[in-house]
Amino acid sequence: MTTILLIAQFALAAIIVLVVLLQKSSSIGLGAYSGSNESLFGSRGPNAFLAKTTALFGVLLVANSITLTYLYYADRDSSVTDRVTIPVNLEANVSEPIVPDLPESNAPVIPLAPKE
Repeated sequence: MTTILLIAQFALAAIIVLVVLLQKSSSIGLGAYSGSNESLFGSRGPNAFLAKTTALFGVLLVANSITLTYLYYADRDSSVTDRVTIPVNLEANVSEPIVPDLPESNAPVIPLAPKE
């Protein structure tokens, strides 16, 4: 369910960007296609239609965001780390520390602090 809503979130964001870019701005922008009174949207042009479309997709985006937030919050009680099982090796000898074999070098050896 959350996967579908997350994909819808990205799609709604892309649609809003496209609709806003199509709107006529003061510098004309991508809205230069409107101009005649016999256009598809009437004498006012597509401005009112695109404004309503932007508002509709904006409301859908906010509603989808709230729904996703609710679904993620409802699943917050369980964590991925709660489902991880760590195998325990009971046969390990813990009295001897495991020290890796280091190659011989001329580098100075820094002694560890003595145990108290």
